[in-house]
Amino acid sequence: MTFEEKFEAKVVQQIHAADVGFLLGAGASFVNGAGYPLASGLWNAVSADVSPQDRELIDAEVTRRACGLEDALDVLDDGSVPRQQLRHRVASAIADHFRALDPPLQRHCSFVRGLSRRRERRVRVFSLNYDPLIEIAADSERILLSDGFTGTNNFFFDPKSLELLVGISSRRRRRAVSDPIRGMINLYKLHGSIGWFIDDRNVIRRCRPQNSIPDGATLLMVPPHYRKAQDTGVPPYSIIWSEFRGILNNDRLRLLNRLVCVGYGLGDTHVNPILESALVRSDFTMLILARDLPNATVDHWKAFANVIIATERRCVLYKEEGPGIPEIWSFEWLAEEVNKNA
Repeated sequence: MTFEEKFEAKVVQQIHAADVGFLLGAGASFVNGAGYPLASGLWNAVSADVSPQDRELIDAEVTRRACGLEDALDVLDDGSVPRQQLRHRVASAIADHFRALDPPLQRHCSFVRGLSRRRERRVRVFSLNYDPLIEIAADSERILLSDGFTGTNNFFFDPKSLELLVGISSRRRRRAVSDPIRGMINLYKLHGSIGWFIDDRNVIRRCRPQNSIPDGATLLMVPPHYRKAQDTGVPPYSIIWSEFRGILNNDRLRLLNRLVCVGYGLGDTHVNPILESALVRSDFTMLILARDLPNATVDHWKAFANVIIATERRCVLYKEEGPGIPEIWSFEWLAEEVNKNA
């Protein structure tokens, strides 16, 4: 068996094994350019949506330092004036831009459809993205999804909803029983979303993604900057991040045995320590699927004995390295493979 055959067989086995979760980065929402922008192209995509004064300021810093939006905001915004910072104005511009986009749903529908056919009662999906593609796809496929919000008209944040078990009542041998509904998706949006906000009564709420948040409300999206950790230390982020850490590291009743990271460039310093802590566990495997990663990044994660890496140029199977394999690194390939459960 060649390295390529062995590699693909192991990736497929891990994807369909029990107790698997998924971590989605920007590459999972790019949709071959028809979806939401990658981090490298985010400023070009949203610069027209910020005020002329902010645009001039950021443009000058991006040009001066030959950097991206995150680097520029780190220099220009020191976080000294809460809720009035440049980075929050940029986050609002991103939300406005994203609301106007209408990407194709085919791959995301395949993905959620496959997840809903799994044997687990809930499938855990963590997302670093602001966009609503997973939620819209689940609605389109009529699949149960919980993102921590509940309500029927004016959605409010209730983290207990993430642990509800849904069943259908029936009778067997004249006894009432509950048949579990399997394949419910739990979606943990680690950086917030375009429809999340705090209302004028300080209640955390969510509106429909195509709608703007109410006047006077505070948008709940962690802006693109390298000090994200300080913004995730307050609700609802602190609760969602506690779930992320617990499910990967220390909640014995809910631990995942494998995590598939797709479209994530492994550049967030507040995410990676949680992943590295999980890799200390002998019963945990992490799959990294990304089109391109710097050689230094591949070398760092290759050092862990329980990591599988697929990129366009390099693949690693438990420290054994081989050439890149077409498509296996992409969200599109993953979505179709997951959908083989259906």
